Amino acid sequence: MSKLTKQEIVDSVPQKGFFGHPKGLFTLFFTEFWERFSYYGMRAILVFYMYYEVTKGGLGLSQPLALSIMSIYGSLVYMSGIIGGWLADRIFGTSKAVFYGGILIMLGHIALAIPGSLTLFFVSMILIVLGTGLLKPNVSSLVGDIYAEKDNRRDSGFSIFYMGINMGGFLAPLIVGEVGMKHNFHLGFGIAAVGMFLGLVLFVVTKKKNLGLAGVQPANPLKPEEKKKVYTRLGIGTLLLIVLVSVLIPLGWLTFESFILIVGILGFLIPTAYFIVMYRSPDTKDEERSRIIAYIPLFLAAVMFWAIAEQGSTILALYADTRTNLNIFGIRISPAFFQSFNPLFIIMLAPVFAWLWVKLGNRQPSIPRKFSLGLLFAGLSFIVILVPGYFGGTNALVNPLWLVLSIFILVLGELCLSPVGLSATTKLAPEAFSAQTMSLWFLSNAAAQALNAQIVKLYSVETEMLYFGIIGGAAIVLSIVLFAVSPIISRFMKGVH
Repeated sequence: MSKLTKQEIVDSVPQKGFFGHPKGLFTLFFTEFWERFSYYGMRAILVFYMYYEVTKGGLGLSQPLALSIMSIYGSLVYMSGIIGGWLADRIFGTSKAVFYGGILIMLGHIALAIPGSLTLFFVSMILIVLGTGLLKPNVSSLVGDIYAEKDNRRDSGFSIFYMGINMGGFLAPLIVGEVGMKHNFHLGFGIAAVGMFLGLVLFVVTKKKNLGLAGVQPANPLKPEEKKKVYTRLGIGTLLLIVLVSVLIPLGWLTFESFILIVGILGFLIPTAYFIVMYRSPDTKDEERSRIIAYIPLFLAAVMFWAIAEQGSTILALYADTRTNLNIFGIRISPAFFQSFNPLFIIMLAPVFAWLWVKLGNRQPSIPRKFSLGLLFAGLSFIVILVPGYFGGTNALVNPLWLVLSIFILVLGELCLSPVGLSATTKLAPEAFSAQTMSLWFLSNAAAQALNAQIVKLYSVETEMLYFGIIGGAAIVLSIVLFAVSPIISRFMKGVH
């Protein structure tokens, strides 16, 4: 089969059938719903599983180490998207990448569900990291593929898709968190595995009818003469990595601390290399190079935003567990309960933002200014959470409404930045690097969590106000700078509003 054009792909997808959007959005909406249910369900209890004592069913790690591992885990999950994006672009297309990724994620949750040792925990990490790298960026790329280039429904479609993500994220902590925290961690992880299985079944059953030719072919397939060379390098690289790890661990050179540092460095080196490769590639047109330049400040803004947002599963999870009054009307709630508020607020507000962008049309803020608003709200969310400590001291338990308010303010920022960032990535991506550019977008999250792995060590009850104040203040300053230079960035975007 000759390479499909963008228009042929769009024409193969039924363009009506899901709230006025292409029918394929239904398949992608619910596939991502179940994948996020499984991921956020696991994430809601994972940090507690790591630092709770063995007698309480946990692994008994120290709190600082558990927080750092949690951040590095999140970083690797998003960093692996570069592998998934490359495989989709060059070898088997986005549709197969989503399917294979779902299988690996399900197996990872099954490994967590088996009562065992630290070894099984790390096996599950590897499976979920690789699986999410295959599924996460490629399911988002598929959303972009089902719309024509100038279809005004695209931003609205991504907002609806984003609502599906958060419906799964809302239910997961309530169900998995309740079971995992109050009954058995492994049973909670088992429920997450079932969620991914349901997502796989739905994707397989509906993809042919709803997605048409979207994701069937790789965007930039390997030439026959390239295949042997690439496969040989991949095999040798994998073998060398296994040998290296096998030697360094017994020697004591590869420890938790050194691994966290290595991932932290890679979190910034890899996206830098990606920008250079895409910019210098002969497959990238001059207009696309200008758009890559425009994408760099957006990427850096996203790193700052996610550095705050992703602390919901680390610092704010610890804050909920140790600093918040969990007894409400005589009932003790689970600390995992608070991780449902972020997706709940997004479910409530995503339709409002989707309607707002469509209503404003060409009068809506530019992409860089939406990003600056996102940063502003993220910074304010950290300023808010230091207030109860300032007035009431850090020894007293905090009213849970302060935590809820902080999450609400963050969500306002997330809806200005995250779905807009997904959409902007599909618009600004060079054609030859479509799936890989989506992987680059998720690398902003990887870089943020790699940074967090170092930062979270600085948090304690004694440093609480300084910690939230410095990070929140930095985000606010960056948002002002980004707003000021937005017209310059827009010019480099070459017609993309």
